[in-house]
Amino acid sequence: MGKTAKLFFGFFLLLVVFLTYLEATEPEPVNWNPSYMSDDKIPLGSLVFYESWKNTNQWEMEEISIPPFQKLADSLGSGTYFFLNNAVAFDQDELDKVLDWVNKGNELFISARGISPALLDTLHLETKVFIPKNDLSSKPELNFKNSALKSEVGFKFNNEFSPLFFEQKDSAAIQVLGEINIQGDESYKQPNFITAPFGKGKIYLHTTPEAFGNYFLLSQQNYEYAESILAYINQDQPVFSDTYYKAEKSFYASPLYILLSDSRLKWAYYFLLVGSVLFIIFEGKRKQRAIPVVNPLKNQSYEYAKTVGDLYLEEKEYAELISKKINLFLEYIRMNYKISTKNIDENFHTLLAAKSGNSIASGKKLFDKMERFSNHKNAGKSEFFELAEAINNYKSHSNGKSGK
Repeated sequence: MGKTAKLFFGFFLLLVVFLTYLEATEPEPVNWNPSYMSDDKIPLGSLVFYESWKNTNQWEMEEISIPPFQKLADSLGSGTYFFLNNAVAFDQDELDKVLDWVNKGNELFISARGISPALLDTLHLETKVFIPKNDLSSKPELNFKNSALKSEVGFKFNNEFSPLFFEQKDSAAIQVLGEINIQGDESYKQPNFITAPFGKGKIYLHTTPEAFGNYFLLSQQNYEYAESILAYINQDQPVFSDTYYKAEKSFYASPLYILLSDSRLKWAYYFLLVGSVLFIIFEGKRKQRAIPVVNPLKNQSYEYAKTVGDLYLEEKEYAELISKKINLFLEYIRMNYKISTKNIDENFHTLLAAKSGNSIASGKKLFDKMERFSNHKNAGKSEFFELAEAINNYKSHSNGKSGK
């Protein structure tokens, strides 16, 4: 790794550490997700409501974690089916099961911003968004119609959100139990808590589940609002509290939830990811051994020929040297002039003279000398050098050819 790469890596590492420190020391943002879980401590969780219910009310409460359709098919005793969630959307088959159960003398209580349209149609109701008329503020205020439960100052929210209210269609047989308005606009109130008879039973609908959240109940005396709503529920029968339709389930499908829910594990996981990326960038290249420099093999033909020649000279094998010199010259003619040396005749000498640039006479003279020396078995050193000189002279007079 070069010096520039090391400096870049060090700078990048310091930047990551600095950003990690800023993120780790930053306060956790408020989680405003609407969970309404009985063990959730976030602002829109319902730990305070359920704990208060268990501590102050004596009637039995059973949590139902399976769909209402399945629970009612398995048989459900008499009581109140209690739904608290951001949305409760029954399909038609499930709604028929629920309403059939209510018709037998039971109660259905739903507090949700999104209520099943099929149920609203059954009661000739619809929900609308409360739009403030005086200003842009949308902090709701709740209260009851019953004078015994009504608060003189109302139950106020400290946070803003878009409240919903019920609007009747046709001849809806409902009774308004509670109202909602925007703070500071007392003249414009709308129903947010109603009840309607259904067969032998009753249905309670409430459009402001935020009123059961921890944040609202812990503000001022707002816990009295939830207690007053519970006063409408039949206390002589058990309450079946739904957990199936909760916005936040009590279990989490993501395997990263536990890892990311703890700040220490979360940052360890982030460092692992950053380290893996850095490793891939700087160390992930394929490594191999250094390839040695292999010098090309030298052409030793000249040295070899010189060595062999020296051996022949040392052994005084001049006749053998003359024979090899002649064979090499014939090979030279075949390779350079493309002339067959099988028949040394007049046609051969004519072709050789034409291609080599030598005269026919000089060629014949050379071949006569080659034949004479090759037949001389006792040729000596002088004959060998004489023949070698003659062959070199013939080559040197060739057309642009070197005799070497």
